[in-house]
Amino acid sequence: MSELYDLIIIGAAAAGCSASIYASRRQLKYAVITKDIGGEVALSGEVENWPGIIHTTGIQLANDFEKHMKSYNPEIALGFGVEKIEQDGNTHIVYAKSFSGEEKIYRTKTVIIATGIHPRELNIPGEKKLNGRGVTYCTVCDGPLYKNKITTTIGAGNAALESALMLSKISSKAYLVTKYKDSKETNGGFPRGENILIEKVKKEKNIEIIYNAITTEITGDNVVQGITYKNQETGEETTVKTNGVMVHIGVIPNSSFVEKIEKDKIGQIKVNTRCETNIKGVFAAGDVTDNQYNQIVIAAGQGVTAALSAIEDINRWSE
Repeated sequence: MSELYDLIIIGAAAAGCSASIYASRRQLKYAVITKDIGGEVALSGEVENWPGIIHTTGIQLANDFEKHMKSYNPEIALGFGVEKIEQDGNTHIVYAKSFSGEEKIYRTKTVIIATGIHPRELNIPGEKKLNGRGVTYCTVCDGPLYKNKITTTIGAGNAALESALMLSKISSKAYLVTKYKDSKETNGGFPRGENILIEKVKKEKNIEIIYNAITTEITGDNVVQGITYKNQETGEETTVKTNGVMVHIGVIPNSSFVEKIEKDKIGQIKVNTRCETNIKGVFAAGDVTDNQYNQIVIAAGQGVTAALSAIEDINRWSE
């Protein structure tokens, strides 16, 4: 632990990889600590809003990030998660642990937290029991398993819309359950959805949208056999047969390992325009922050901002 790093980057998706590239180009002594490479980017479906590339996929884009980052031969602790960060004067002590229990401790001048997010659960009967047996939080990963079967996507954002569109090409029938009414006020039942995706979903004959519905149970013994939902106006409950349930109802920031850093009520790390947190020398970038929009291009930009801000701090750093 006596070795002193300039920077420790935690996470390796859009923000972390971008920060790593800039750290390499400035020839910093740094390391990347990450459970995986790509994060939620790799779980995205079709990507058509990454500047300069008209069409790609989340998996391909994540692979491109990884190749670019690794082209500089950075030090990467892959398969490690950070358990806590402590301050010791002007230095920060980062404690990491691998899936197998191996422990590493880093002493560093600065830290960038770019740990992203993970899917939110429904917390209803049958969900945990049937997780991996028809319940999934990644349509891109598991959607191809449901060829010519019945699928149900639950959610009202872009991820749910993309899920339904993908499944409409694979499954015999694709349900899409949204808790919102089909009205102008709710943007047609999908208040946070992009209009181009909403239009595609509503035109697709293989997709049946169930509006104003709350899913109350996922049914089945060893595998998913159906879902039960309640109409919010009438209170009537309906059960439909389905072979797969894709849950896309939002995300939770991966920030539980930091305690002294200021977060908002849902756990997003608060940052300023320099991506600084309330702890000097600790920065945060990407979807784990309180940035208003979770977009790949914004996360990448924040990763660059955090890296440049950290470099400024490193240049002024003294023990």
